[in-house]
Amino acid sequence: MGVRIRQADEADRATLVRLLEGAFYDDPVCNWVFPDDEHRRKVNGLFLGVFADVALAEGRVDLTEDETAMALWLQVPAGAPEEEDETPARMREIADPDNERAEMVGRLTGLVHPEDRAHEYLLMIAVAPEHQGRGLGRALIEPVLERCDRAGVPAYLEASSERSSRLYERLGFAFTEHTVRLPDGPRMWPMWREPRER
Repeated sequence: MGVRIRQADEADRATLVRLLEGAFYDDPVCNWVFPDDEHRRKVNGLFLGVFADVALAEGRVDLTEDETAMALWLQVPAGAPEEEDETPARMREIADPDNERAEMVGRLTGLVHPEDRAHEYLLMIAVAPEHQGRGLGRALIEPVLERCDRAGVPAYLEASSERSSRLYERLGFAFTEHTVRLPDGPRMWPMWREPRER
């Protein structure tokens, strides 16, 4: 497909937040966290921007050169974290302090996140709505999965919709035994990919 990808840095933060806002405005999980459209329009960028901050500080952000799609990755070591992950609380504090759902998503996904093996974690992928369905997500993910295969490293993600889960299945991800059920809300599908022999 010839998609050019570069590594984003702090100077790209506004672009990353714009992409996240657009890609996740109608996402089932974001709609559950912020059910009111007008309120979601005001706070969703603050909420999702925390993911961008985490990846910029601790991981890697792959951004298409035309700035229409991006992927946030973290390298997660084996073993239980030494400290509690404060990201969910930070998301709530920054975006919507009175909304416990803004913290609950991160807490519930954290409970099922695998700890026994080091892995690449696709924290989020965002494609601008007008560019979805053109293979940009696949173009962003495949180079990382190829590196995983060469290094013998698994990969992990949580799909927030059935549509996205189908893409990940085509890339070799399989559902784990744990589904995240948001109270009175949508499900999320944790997915794991074993490295392929090359």
